[in-house]
Amino acid sequence: MSLLTDLVNQNLSDCTDKIIAEYIWVGGSGIDLRSKARTLSGPVSDPSKLPKWNYDGSSTGQASGEDSEVILYPQAIFKDPFRRGNNILVMCDAYTPAGDPIPTNKRCAAAKIFSHPDVVAEEPWYGIEQEYTLLQKDVKWPIGWPVGGFPGPQGPYYCGVGVDKAFGRDIVDSHYKACLYAGISISGINGEVMPGQWEFQVGPTVGISAGDELWVARYVLERITEIAGVVLSFDPKPIQGDWNGAGAHTNYSISKTGGQLQTWTHTLSLP
Repeated sequence: MSLLTDLVNQNLSDCTDKIIAEYIWVGGSGIDLRSKARTLSGPVSDPSKLPKWNYDGSSTGQASGEDSEVILYPQAIFKDPFRRGNNILVMCDAYTPAGDPIPTNKRCAAAKIFSHPDVVAEEPWYGIEQEYTLLQKDVKWPIGWPVGGFPGPQGPYYCGVGVDKAFGRDIVDSHYKACLYAGISISGINGEVMPGQWEFQVGPTVGISAGDELWVARYVLERITEIAGVVLSFDPKPIQGDWNGAGAHTNYSISKTGGQLQTWTHTLSLP
């Protein structure tokens, strides 16, 4: 295992100018994330300089088997906290070979709105509070909960500290630091009301970048929970009954509000 760890952590810049770019996109359900990697000849900092790529949309619920090719357009670049070095994460959206956005590509329409001069002049700020739940892999039950049973009632867990109140902090802190490394505008984290449930905040950030950063923050969290052997859930009601749900407070401000972020909604799930 030590050799495997050494290879995973190897610094490629010691031996080659080539880098690895992980292309990320939203799958057919509107909430699942997909990614694939490719080798580039050297470091890139401008997404417009990256090559477009393709994937099999019939395998992601985004195209038919008879005409399955979907094209990825790079839109935003982040440092890769997993491969490190000059390697990058690339947030993409998806188009047909003819250049039309596929039906699940919501970013294209949003980009048109955010690039409108009237919208740009308002400088729309977003601060998004993403709640999520960490589940035990084999039973899909929150971590820290007895299998098939329930913990003590809610109350001590929100922003709680202690082995009997905070479950999964190593994952949460790893995600926090990985997002900062990637260049994501993550502004904080906290334990939530239900044990095994946490929240991270992205922003304030302006316009379409809020969506790009949130999706990449979600991707990074998916990768970290993959390594930890824990299931990540954005389900708005992961446990039925009198247990806290999970959503995304979305705080919003424009120049007319004087830079004061206003809470838009508590239950918005941003797929």
